[in-house]
Amino acid sequence: MNSQNVTDYPNNNTYFLVWNFRQNAAPDTIKSVFQRICALVANLNNSALDRFPDSKASCVLGIGYEAWLQLELPTPLPKELKRFEEIKGSKHTAVSTRGDLHFHIRADVKSLAYDMASAISGLIKEVADCVIEVQGFRYWDSRSILGFVDGTENPHGKDRDYFAIIGDSDSQYQGGSYLFVQKYIHNLDAWKALPVEEQEKVIGRSKEQDIEMSDDVKPSNSHIALANVGDDFKVVRDNMPFGSVSSNEMGTYFICYASTFSTVEKMLTNMFIGSPPGNYDRILDFSTARTGTLFFVPSADMLDAFSS
Repeated sequence: MNSQNVTDYPNNNTYFLVWNFRQNAAPDTIKSVFQRICALVANLNNSALDRFPDSKASCVLGIGYEAWLQLELPTPLPKELKRFEEIKGSKHTAVSTRGDLHFHIRADVKSLAYDMASAISGLIKEVADCVIEVQGFRYWDSRSILGFVDGTENPHGKDRDYFAIIGDSDSQYQGGSYLFVQKYIHNLDAWKALPVEEQEKVIGRSKEQDIEMSDDVKPSNSHIALANVGDDFKVVRDNMPFGSVSSNEMGTYFICYASTFSTVEKMLTNMFIGSPPGNYDRILDFSTARTGTLFFVPSADMLDAFSS
């Protein structure tokens, strides 16, 4: 079963687009546009591969729970596809926000990423509104805007497929993936006021060399200590920084692909509730989640079936 390009590595330019169907749009029109969107995504990927084989360009389409039902897609649904429910800790909350379709567009050349986003928007705007548009960029050696390398714990090689793509556990949806996204805004003024040594304690790694602290030194409320829930529970992250320098609204678009959404829930619970409860991820004192949505990424073969 061919998968969409969920295990590609992050590259230089990214568009993250979330679209919601309009309530007053005719159901048959929505289904017709969705059918054409599925065909367009396949065409954009094939065209990019043929025209710019070295550009590492791709578009991945994810479908939200409500949209899956509205579009009357196959039943039973993927085993763990549901409406994401907020996770509320004593101080911070992983909010839940609506999202019908999610587009993850990647390309080394920004022009190509823009053209793909423009083609999708030109078609879908007939029946839906774009509620999130984030243009991500590669910051130095894959660092977040906080200055630390992001995604160090990502699996590599065959492990990327194992942790990101559904196998025999849900045979009807083999080759698919769960996609979870959050748009974080950082309080950079407060962050920059911290000495580097204190920043390193928040993350659990050295800032310059990206070396993880030993367990006897690493704070129990550091990001590394709480966001990693064990070698058997990993996801493939494709986070990208974004923002506006003039407004000082800088952030990280957290995006991960997983073979089981329960793994993501373990991570979020650790971060927002804390382990033990109350010992929440200290990075949340400087990073606020503005969105939180679960999508399902059907296999490329299933996407092709949806287009006909």
